[in-house]
Amino acid sequence: MAHINENYLKLPGNYLFATIAKKVADFSQKNPNANIIRLGIGDVTRPLAPAVIEAMHKAVDEMGKAKTFRGYGPEQGYEFLINKIIEWDYETRGIHLDTDEVFIGDGAKTDVACIQEIFDKNLTFAVADPVYPVYLDSNVMAGHTGEFIDLKGIYKDVVYLPCTEENGFKAEPPKDRIEALELKNCCFPVPANKKKEHVDLVYLCNPSNPTGTAMSKEELAAWITYAKETKAILLYDSAYESYITESNIPHSIYEVEGAKDVAIEFRSYSKSAGFTGTRCSYVVVPKTVLAYTAKNNAISLNQFWNRRQCTCFNGTPYIIQRAAEAVYSEEGRNQCKADVDYYMENAHIIRDGLQAAGYTVYGATNSPYAWVKTPANMKSWDFFDLLLKKAHVVTTPGSGFGPHGEGFLRLTAFGTRENTIEAVNRIADLKLIK
Repeated sequence: MAHINENYLKLPGNYLFATIAKKVADFSQKNPNANIIRLGIGDVTRPLAPAVIEAMHKAVDEMGKAKTFRGYGPEQGYEFLINKIIEWDYETRGIHLDTDEVFIGDGAKTDVACIQEIFDKNLTFAVADPVYPVYLDSNVMAGHTGEFIDLKGIYKDVVYLPCTEENGFKAEPPKDRIEALELKNCCFPVPANKKKEHVDLVYLCNPSNPTGTAMSKEELAAWITYAKETKAILLYDSAYESYITESNIPHSIYEVEGAKDVAIEFRSYSKSAGFTGTRCSYVVVPKTVLAYTAKNNAISLNQFWNRRQCTCFNGTPYIIQRAAEAVYSEEGRNQCKADVDYYMENAHIIRDGLQAAGYTVYGATNSPYAWVKTPANMKSWDFFDLLLKKAHVVTTPGSGFGPHGEGFLRLTAFGTRENTIEAVNRIADLKLIK
């Protein structure tokens, strides 16, 4: 008899964006003439850069000739791409990496979901709240959490790091944050003997998805100190680093001293080069990042991730890796930056337009996401429904990212300029802020 993985039963309902898609589909069916503008899911709309398309065409031609055809590639990725990553993403920032510390993947979503496979099944992990759902859900599926507490919207045995207006929506190390939670009598019960609760893994996204806010070098340094003191590992998602505009926000966690001892970094081409449908990413696992056996013997995690990839992954397609390589050409850099600038101008239009209409808006400075406070303490899903029905604008309810997202909506800047301006005008015209 085959038994299911009952950890899946802990997951409450559908994946957030599947729920949104169903709501929008139902509304569209009932209102076929509605001109719906989608600012919910973070999917890009501008086409791939010409330099990328040219590289893909060339690679396709190579695959059609016996002399240049390629079958299985290296599971870790081709060195032509790895070398470009090291040269342009790290050496330009004074960071040295070896080629065997970079692993090419097919999307950061896959990488951040699978990384916990190389750790012990009894691990304890921390996530920001609100948070990108994949960090949490993938650990639920792997059995790293307790049951879901429906009334509170949290899982047992997970350390939540509330990101609120009071702390600038920035996750703080658990030993400080847990004490603060007790003082505020928050909804997360913390036993008195767990004031300094230890975690094994910490998921950090900087700039943040969903809040769009970003931690400075000094704030990340506090996390490095925490990880060194507790022997924790930081899983650092820098998917939106190309949208950073402020000089005090690092583009890589390895810009912070000591990070190469405690941090694994994930990066995607989805938002920096429009690869949401093309799929390419990479993970940096420095050989100096260590974890421990039951007998407290230190082992480099680099070899474990390499072993995992060799067993479970056949590599990102050659054509796609050539496309990613083209991102680093002079033409590719300029063309991709132009797209990022386009989306950031959309973000400013959302931020400035909604602020002018009386809304409180965070983010949209170092990120393509605007984090908008709902009017009159309205619930996130209620505001989502109202904007869909009255303005025909799709957003993402903040509560879908965790209980501390309640009372907010996330809007993305990945629409067209025309749709972005129209969506802001529609929301403002509702005059919900008195």
